[in-house]
Amino acid sequence: MHKRALIEHRPWLLLSIVAAGTYYLLDQTDSALGEIWIIAIKGAAVGCLAIYAIARGPGSAAKHIALVLALCAFADMTLELFLEIGAGIFAVAHLAAIALYMKYPRQHLSGSQKALAGVLCIATPVIAWLFTQDALAAGYAITLGAMAALAWTSRFPRYRVGLGAILFVISDLLIFAEYGMQSETPVANMLIWPLYYVGQFMIATGIVQTLRHELSEES
Repeated sequence: MHKRALIEHRPWLLLSIVAAGTYYLLDQTDSALGEIWIIAIKGAAVGCLAIYAIARGPGSAAKHIALVLALCAFADMTLELFLEIGAGIFAVAHLAAIALYMKYPRQHLSGSQKALAGVLCIATPVIAWLFTQDALAAGYAITLGAMAALAWTSRFPRYRVGLGAILFVISDLLIFAEYGMQSETPVANMLIWPLYYVGQFMIATGIVQTLRHELSEES
């Protein structure tokens, strides 16, 4: 990477990582920092990924994934205040991501790849229902599972974008499990944010770098 590009674009990834780590530490401890600041730091983690996608990614697809990430960042903050509204914003983000992945389908899929996509579509809402017995949670999980399935079967790198989407699913399933038990568990509480953030980081960087690679091949 050229020095100028490093100076101009990589800092957004660094700021994202710092914000994610800071939020995690604050969330795991009794911080004296005001709630509004903690919420802002939480939103900045994925929000900086959205800015990275705009700054570094070429074309309309980069703007599309930036929109998805921006919606997720807004949902992250809203969840701290209004759970149902935050979940609704996440559902909209998943629908936007589905639209993006449908534009970039993988031409050849193996039987195992199709099978995993089917499992994600079906098992995600079923597990959400079993954990919560809540129709809204299951409805949200339909969009979540479809998003992950289409990410896995898109022509973006499976072991970055596809796996990142699966980590997103696992993170949310842990939330559903805690909801069903009506109590927080230490292990789940420690894993939910790292799984979610790492998943989003993999999705953002995987898509942007794929788009840049394709652009360089065309030029």
